[in-house]
Amino acid sequence: MSFPAVSELNAFVTVARTRNFRAAAKELNVSASALSHAISAMEARLDTRLLSRTTRSVSLTAAGEQFLGRVGPALREIAGAIVELHEHRDTPRGLVRINASELAGEQFVSKVLPSLTSLLPDIELEVTADDRVIDIVAQGYDAGVRLADMVPGDMISVPLGGDQRHVVVASPKFIQETGTIGHPVDLRSRPCVRHRLPSGAITRWEFERHGELSILDPQGPLTFDSYRLGIAAALGSAGLAYVNEWAVADCLADGRLVSVLDEWCPSYRGLSLYYPSRQHMPAAFKALISMLRAQARTHDES
Repeated sequence: MSFPAVSELNAFVTVARTRNFRAAAKELNVSASALSHAISAMEARLDTRLLSRTTRSVSLTAAGEQFLGRVGPALREIAGAIVELHEHRDTPRGLVRINASELAGEQFVSKVLPSLTSLLPDIELEVTADDRVIDIVAQGYDAGVRLADMVPGDMISVPLGGDQRHVVVASPKFIQETGTIGHPVDLRSRPCVRHRLPSGAITRWEFERHGELSILDPQGPLTFDSYRLGIAAALGSAGLAYVNEWAVADCLADGRLVSVLDEWCPSYRGLSLYYPSRQHMPAAFKALISMLRAQARTHDES
């Protein structure tokens, strides 16, 4: 009997974990048919059926369950040993995959790039902008970037800056034509630029001052699923937009937009990078985390 190669064992473990040949093949970057043939060939050499297949499902046989229980931990130990070897390199290198909302991704990239290119030049960074909240582990990401209050409780998080807030903005021309706004209730008679969430819901505008809470379901002829389109509409004097202050900082600074109801716009906890606890963290990701923690300490001390 010939022993399976590590690649074959990894293929079996991936199929066993996903319970789906197509999903496993995509993860392993091979075709589903090639993966199926490889597993069948391994089963033939071992003279043991490990997987039960139907047109709709994949499950482990009793022998497959026992085999997985021994092979899975062994493969993790091998992967950990390889990771530890990489950590002995003078310069950390490798790919780090981050999932973030569109705005969070922009803030993360603007914050991390200057230091990354100078301190960690051999790290490859891949950032996927996705406003849906996903399971980063299941989707194969090293970390996610979201507002601190959105980070799952079982994750480790690293703050990426101070508090943030949403503000209501419009062009000077719009304010001149429609009049001043002194209370959130005044927004009900003005056209608002609405933002649709990935869930399909429309973002509600929330205000608070001296304990008085006001929540508005904005009304207006324009609805976008991109915050940048909402800003563009505000710049075009099409209405009022409720946006992250960071995203319109330049427009406020040069006067293209003005903010209203500032005293009604409290701050909230800002962004955090979050990731699962790992026994063997890849050297590239560990280096990135160390850099971000150092930046966080500098921010706290300043």
